[in-house]
Amino acid sequence: MIDRRASPKHSPTMPLAYESHGEGIPILFIHGWDLSGAYEATEWEPIFTRLSENHTKNTTRYRRIYIDLPGMGISPADETIVNLHSMHDRVAAFIQTHISPAKFLLVGTSLGGYLARALATKFADQVLGVLLKVPLIEPNNSKRDVDLAKPIVQNEAAMSLIPPRLLRSLASSALVQTQDYIETLLVKMNIAEDSTVTNNTAVLESIRNDPERYSLPLLESGGEGRFEGPALILTGRQDDVVGWRDAMRLMEVYPRASLAVLDRGTHFLPVDEGKVVEGLVGDWLRRVEEMVDSGGL
Repeated sequence: MIDRRASPKHSPTMPLAYESHGEGIPILFIHGWDLSGAYEATEWEPIFTRLSENHTKNTTRYRRIYIDLPGMGISPADETIVNLHSMHDRVAAFIQTHISPAKFLLVGTSLGGYLARALATKFADQVLGVLLKVPLIEPNNSKRDVDLAKPIVQNEAAMSLIPPRLLRSLASSALVQTQDYIETLLVKMNIAEDSTVTNNTAVLESIRNDPERYSLPLLESGGEGRFEGPALILTGRQDDVVGWRDAMRLMEVYPRASLAVLDRGTHFLPVDEGKVVEGLVGDWLRRVEEMVDSGGL
């Protein structure tokens, strides 16, 4: 089942658009800044489809829910969306309306990972597992521990596949200049561009350009609770947006986390250009299912 719709009109807040795939244990996917749930679905659905087909038990099913954050995709943003905290509250309201009281999993990419950490604390009794991909750890750009990314594999023929209008924006992401990698990157960039067409630029820029608005007090004040369930943290060794070293701090918060620092991984971290990420996600789900089957969660 695939839905693309807004949450109920009687919701106490403006609705979030979302799409839903499949049935079973809910997994809530939270996308990165300036993107959309459709972008996340394009990344994750191939992986979850293959994992479902190859599941030996063939018993566990998941309902994958992809939301559009306020002001992004086709979710509206009104005067109440003034910072990341108000975005967090809007997602929390969505969870209470569409998922609670069921237990669920959280997957967050970049900014979505930052929000997912706070939501894992708020819904600690319901969250079965957490997956953070290239997670934002330090919201202040100037404080991030990042390296200058340089091409790993250079290939002029592969780079010629990139349209001139995208060359500048892809310069820091096209570090593996093979045909497969560049083709994957172009697909992701085209979907990302489509995601921004309806974004509320005025609202988003007012938040992103203000360090106080672009942060969550819960996380910055040390109020994040330890998450005892299975977790997976995926970072890119060549990520020059959020880096990878800052994510090491999360190992104290997530004592059951596997942390992967993937070579050839930029902030775009193509998830369908190989089987490494798919294998790690499959292991994460297996660990979640072990806990569920044993009654540990």
